[in-house]
Amino acid sequence: MEETHISCLFPELLAMIFSYLDVRDKGRAAQVCGAWRDAAYHKSVWRGTEAKLHLRRANPSLFPSLQARGIRRVQILSLRRSLSYVIQGLPDIESLNLSGCYNLTDNGLGHAFVQEIGSLRCLNLSLCKQITDSSLGRIAQYLKRLEVLELGGCSNITNTGLLLIAWGLHGLKSLNLRSCRHVSDVGIGHLAGMTRSAAEGCLGLEQLTLQDCQKLTDLALKHISRGLQGLRVLNLSFCGGISDAGLLHLSHMGGLRSLNLRSCDNISDTGIMHLAMGSLRLSGLDVSFCDKVGDQSLAYIAQGLYGLKSLSLCSCHISDDGINRMVRQMHSLRTLNIGQCVRITDKGLELIAEHLSQLTGIDLYGCTRITKKGLERITQLPCLKVLNLGLWQMTESEKVR
Repeated sequence: MEETHISCLFPELLAMIFSYLDVRDKGRAAQVCGAWRDAAYHKSVWRGTEAKLHLRRANPSLFPSLQARGIRRVQILSLRRSLSYVIQGLPDIESLNLSGCYNLTDNGLGHAFVQEIGSLRCLNLSLCKQITDSSLGRIAQYLKRLEVLELGGCSNITNTGLLLIAWGLHGLKSLNLRSCRHVSDVGIGHLAGMTRSAAEGCLGLEQLTLQDCQKLTDLALKHISRGLQGLRVLNLSFCGGISDAGLLHLSHMGGLRSLNLRSCDNISDTGIMHLAMGSLRLSGLDVSFCDKVGDQSLAYIAQGLYGLKSLSLCSCHISDDGINRMVRQMHSLRTLNIGQCVRITDKGLELIAEHLSQLTGIDLYGCTRITKKGLERITQLPCLKVLNLGLWQMTESEKVR
């Protein structure tokens, strides 16, 4: 019987095998021989791959090679050539990541986007600090089928830019405005369709990141609750201008699944009460470093937010009593972060271990009052995969080293 060798495999089988390799190894496989090269260039091998490029000097074979492999997702690591070089080379581009390209300007982007690019669905301009509202006008005009737009750290974006987005990008599903310091309630109103005479709005938004947008107040949350009913993920972390009253607006957003209020200094037990008494069906809630959130919040969570799968309470003023008031109702909870909650003791860990049997992860970083006894109880949780201890220290009598 003849010996079977890998060279006997059909090209389709080789392509299937190569599809499991990382990008570098796919390239190496293509250099072995002609048969492997042909198999490695099959489009199924590269499906979903993002090419990471340094655009420094002209390379005539670069984009034909990417097109031959069906690669439509590109990240530019350094941009020393015109952006139009990329757009012309990949006319059916699906995703363009320019994050951190500090030298990208409105002028450079304007020269690249001169006609409609119907294939582009995802554009990442995070930390492109020279980009202004002018570029958003181009994007709104020529990228009308865009679904994901990342603008985190683009600190020159203003409410006018959001008006342009609301005018042109009606299919947008995800928008990141992290640290866009000039954005205020007015801009959020544009997105939510509050200025219909000028712009329809981005009413199909499912994910909105407003982290560290310091000018936002409760009025922005009112706009969101009225106009963005399809929103599923909302990040308001470090938004110091929002308060408990704003959460009353959010409490009736039945589609919302994840809410991040990390380091929102004006949120207290009253705000958590509003969330719990509404019609929310949250699966994730983060109120870490909200100094005014305490044990009463845990009672409210048990009463109205018992479907949570992830709950973060790091550095909140909670104690074993609060844990006792919450754990019996939280049957769906998988992740609990209570790092730096210095009032938690072994008693609290005992309650967690007894009632939260489905926990897969717990953060106890900086919980200085727990001992080896409490930890031993926690480690007996049947589904536990992640245990973060960090600054935890045992007393001298408990040390086994």
